[in-house]
Amino acid sequence: MENKPVFDYSKLRGRIIEKFGTLKAFAQAMHMSAPSLTNKLAGQTYFSQADIIKAIDLLCIENEPVTPYFFTLKVKKT
Repeated sequence: MENKPVFDYSKLRGRIIEKFGTLKAFAQAMHMSAPSLTNKLAGQTYFSQADIIKAIDLLCIENEPVTPYFFTLKVKKT
């Protein structure tokens, strides 16, 4: 069985709170429901490429590497 990668969105969460104050306000700006955003941040669903492009713009991270925000793998605890 193939293991699905699990990403650490803690840096993304921090930036969202810094720029929007709440996850709900960011979800509204992204034109998605708050539960949909929560599912993405929890790793239950993935961010689409369109989601990432929109988030980069809204969070003003276009001049920074996006890897720490969207593609940092969670370290498995053993």
